[in-house]
Amino acid sequence: MIAIDDKMVSEDLLRAHFVCDLEACKGACCVEGDIGAPLDLDELPILDEIYPAVAPYLRESSRQAIAEQGRYVTDDDGHATTPLLHGQECAYVVFQESKAMCGIELAWKDGKIDFQKPISCHLYPVRLKNMQIMQMEAINYERWDICAPACKLGVKLKVPLYKFLKAPLTRKFGEEFYLKMSELLEAYGAVSR
Repeated sequence: MIAIDDKMVSEDLLRAHFVCDLEACKGACCVEGDIGAPLDLDELPILDEIYPAVAPYLRESSRQAIAEQGRYVTDDDGHATTPLLHGQECAYVVFQESKAMCGIELAWKDGKIDFQKPISCHLYPVRLKNMQIMQMEAINYERWDICAPACKLGVKLKVPLYKFLKAPLTRKFGEEFYLKMSELLEAYGAVSR
């Protein structure tokens, strides 16, 4: 881990290579798992506000699940997440040509809303963890076999994970932090070779 300001950044962001390959994985990260996407507390009122513009993009079964469960739910640990449809895929998922797509992001791409999607989705496969004892936030790479095609494509294209995630890392932490992190990761990589 590399300390940057009040963050601990995993060296895996430099070592791992990653480029999403939606043609190969079909958006499995939006479908697999037993909880929805983690949500920041400041995203909850945003979901409430944008939902009327997002709802037309969703399947009827998704709109029904959201009507029953809410636009977000609380998991067993007390964290807010997106609701699930049939205990499986995220309720905000739609399918286009057998690929899972985010209904929120589709509304954003069409200019209906100015919120791209939850930051945890945008950052994936990076996960953030609040380390309360140290008063720091950890930025970690979460390995999952469903992302094997993305790892393979990242190696082929020679794209380190932190470069693939430049936009969401900048969105979450700001450009100054991203530049500082990039410089430190590259320096760390040069030293460890």
